[in-house]
Order: sequence, then C-alpha cells, then structure tokens
Amino acid sequence: MRSLYPTEGLESPPGGYFGYYNPISCLNVSHIVYIVSQEISLNSTVIMTIVLLVMMFGAGIFSSSTGYKLGRDALKEITQPDVRPSNISDRINNSSSRQEGVKLLREEDIIAQVKKRIAAGGVDPDTPPPQPQTQEKPKEEDQARSETTNQVTFPIVSSDGGVTMEITSTQRRSNSLQLNVNLKNESDQSVRFLYSFLNVTDDQGRALSASVDSLPGQLPPGTQTYTGTIAISTALLDNVQELAISLTDYPEQNLQLQMSGIPVAQ
Repeated sequence: MRSLYPTEGLESPPGGYFGYYNPISCLNVSHIVYIVSQEISLNSTVIMTIVLLVMMFGAGIFSSSTGYKLGRDALKEITQPDVRPSNISDRINNSSSRQEGVKLLREEDIIAQVKKRIAAGGVDPDTPPPQPQTQEKPKEEDQARSETTNQVTFPIVSSDGGVTMEITSTQRRSNSLQLNVNLKNESDQSVRFLYSFLNVTDDQGRALSASVDSLPGQLPPGTQTYTGTIAISTALLDNVQELAISLTDYPEQNLQLQMSGIPVAQ
C-alpha cells in the first residue's frame, strides 16, 4: 500500500517528524521560566504603583476637603461688605442729613454783647453772682462716735474660766497702732494660746491682720500678770473708730475672751 505522504528523498529531522512540530523542543525550559517570572514581577509592580496612586489621590481629596471645611468654619462669621454704588450713596446721604448745620451769630449780637461786658467792668452780666461758701458741719454720727470714743475708759477687761485679758491703753507708733495687753491666769491649770486664732475686727465688721509681741503661748496658773502688745497696721485703719478683739485657748477652745469698743488712737 502506498503512503499518501511520500517520504522518499527527504531527510528526517533528529527528533523525527513528530519532534519537528513540537515547540518545546525549540525553546529552553529555563528561558520560559524566566519570562514567566518577569511577567509576574511586572504585574506586582504595576499593581503596587496603582495602589500607591489611589492612596495618594484619596489622601489629597481628604486633605483638601478638610482644609476647605476648616476655612469655611473660620470665615463663617465674616461677611463681605456691601460695596454696591446705590447703597454707598444712600449711606452718604443719610450721614449728611444727620449732621447739624453750623449756627452763625449775627454781627449785631456780638457787638451788643461786648458793649454789655465793657459796661459791667469785664464781667458777664448774665453770670449769676457767686454764692458764699458755707462751711460743712460735721455729721451727727461722727460727733456721737467721737463722744463715745472719748467716754471709753481703760482698762477694758474680759474674763472667762479664771483667765483675764485686759487692754490698758492704745497708742500709735510709726506705722502701727499698738494695744497694750495684760494676761493673768487665776485658774488651777495652765492655758495655752495660739495667737494665730486672735480675731481683730473693725466697726464695719472687716477682719484685720494683727501681730502679737511678748505675750506667752503657755499661761501658767498663778497671780502673775504678763504684759505684751498687739500691733495693727495703720494702713488698715482708714475711717475706723473702734476695734473688737476675741481670743480662745488652744486646742480645747473652751475660753472666750472678747472685748469690743476699743477706741482707735488718732
């Protein structure tokens, strides 16, 4: 039987006729693997680039919208001035209508006024004569207060629980008012004082700061009298006529030594 495809006179390729039509036999397998890997890496690079571009685009949109919103909120209360020509002319007309005209004096009136002043010896005839100044009388309250101050006699004494405190006199020295104080403990137990608890008020109810000198913090029982001073700055005594003092023991606070109506030396 004769073949439909004659092969006489033809040299067969090294791989045979079927090997001649196989493409894999013409390419190197490693070269194919390299091409495939390059395509995969190229695709990943393109994808990463696209992702970065999308992120940058989104960040730009977000920042621009945020900046626009902040600027709009900041300029919300600011309005653009109305610069229309019609409104400007209306405002000018209104302001000019509100201005009062200058009142001019007639020459005849000025001459008549000058003649009257010359005739009156340089004094304006329309000016009323000056009234004699009357001396202000002191208020009754000040008089009563001064009389009460003069009637106060020293010593001013306060006693409680066998402890006696007395103000013997007041005097001004340099920039302070000094109260001379005597303390005596006739009880059967010692008494402790903390002079930061000393309360000094004026006749208007204001609390005044005071410093204590030479008075003992621990007052032993007995008949001995301890002398000291209470000093108050005169800068705190403007328009003050009387003082009040209260002192209690520490820490029990059982004693209440209170004195009022202490006159302020002038």
